[in-house]
Amino acid sequence: MSRPRKSSNLGADIRGDTGAPAISTMNSHSPSPEAPSVRHTQRGASERSGKSHSKRRRARSFFRRWKDTSLKHTWLTPLILLLIILAAYSVNPTESNPVHSAIFLSYPNPPETPGGPIMYGKGKKDLAFVGFYTIVLSFTREFIMQRIIRPWGVYCGIKSKAKMARFMEQVYTAIYFAVFGPFGLYVMSKTDIWYFNTTPMFEGFPHRLHTADFKAYYLLEASYWAQQAIVLLLLLEKPRKDFKELVAHHIITLALIGLSYRFHFTYIGLAVYITHDISDFFLATSKTLNYLDSVLIGPYFITFIGVWIYMRHYLNLRILWAVLTEFQTVGPFELNWETQQYKCRLSQVITFGLLSALQAVNLLWLFLILRIAKNYVLSDVRKDERSEDEEEEEQEEDQQPTLTKDAQVCGNAGTGTGAIGSANNGSADATHVTRRTAKTKENDAVTGPRAIVDGATTVDSESAKPVLDYNN
Repeated sequence: MSRPRKSSNLGADIRGDTGAPAISTMNSHSPSPEAPSVRHTQRGASERSGKSHSKRRRARSFFRRWKDTSLKHTWLTPLILLLIILAAYSVNPTESNPVHSAIFLSYPNPPETPGGPIMYGKGKKDLAFVGFYTIVLSFTREFIMQRIIRPWGVYCGIKSKAKMARFMEQVYTAIYFAVFGPFGLYVMSKTDIWYFNTTPMFEGFPHRLHTADFKAYYLLEASYWAQQAIVLLLLLEKPRKDFKELVAHHIITLALIGLSYRFHFTYIGLAVYITHDISDFFLATSKTLNYLDSVLIGPYFITFIGVWIYMRHYLNLRILWAVLTEFQTVGPFELNWETQQYKCRLSQVITFGLLSALQAVNLLWLFLILRIAKNYVLSDVRKDERSEDEEEEEQEEDQQPTLTKDAQVCGNAGTGTGAIGSANNGSADATHVTRRTAKTKENDAVTGPRAIVDGATTVDSESAKPVLDYNN
């Protein structure tokens, strides 16, 4: 008989900036049912208050149903918002429509040379573009995760709710960066900074005009990170272990995006975008293979580490060095608000500071990644280093407390000790929490001083405390 294949799982979830949650992976999706006594009270009050109260109750019922539906199908609300905006534009589909700037690029300029491409400037209308496509990405993220990735995860045999949530997040992230990584390289190939040539980043400053694909790429990336930050900061799920690092990364990223766009350091921003997009693709796919326990995870993880070090550290350290050495010597170096010359000492300090902070966060993640690699290669460590240990989350799923009505606990339950003890002496008639795992249910017939009281709680007759069997 052949031995079963040893698990290829890394034993830890790889840290990085792809760990932001989605709305559809919140901890709780289902509304809690109302207690019978509450429903009875509301029914009695309704009969006394007449038609006006009945209307209010119907309104509350409608909003409650809408809330439940929108939480179950998290792509529905952004879809409705998109349809409203598109309907408003369809009334007058011209540039005079205020909605036009949200859907299409603004500030077109005539070609600089005959037959050349149309160049686009910058302005406040670009905020509408970012806002609209933040909604678009919210819809695509939630819809793809729920309607495409979740069924695939079920097909692959992922049963844990926590692992399914992580799996959906990482697959979507891989899909996004599989598109925008090559797109960024294509945009860079049409500029003077190809391939990560630092000198043109400062030549010809300020860089106020860009081609349509350059501007679209830059603003769509801003929309992506804005959407990620909004969901992350709403605290829609329990913060993970690297939550502070993730928040710091998003704050630094959004600051770099906003300042680089406003003050015309977009060539630096383009290079930083690409280094993170490509490394994020390998990060997300590594996590996906890890969740699937693929035999490819070992060699692919090593490849990911190489890409991460090259993209996030070697290339970004080159950019940092260029900020120190070429920022002042290449191109104009002055502060002039009228001519929009912002390449000065102040902007140099701010740029270097933000890029250094981003590098520090990436170095922290690199340390954690290398620690996972060491444990995987040199030892048989299988402890989970992931953000909010997934094993704990899976155990919590199996040990969720359920409420059983009119359960009574024998023995000294009135002392208030234990997980189900009553605060009032002798009051053991209250509803008690049942913590019975699947294996506990199978072992109900085990001999010893244990008893199942009213089919609700497992109790030790000597100590009158619940015996919680958490063995798997």
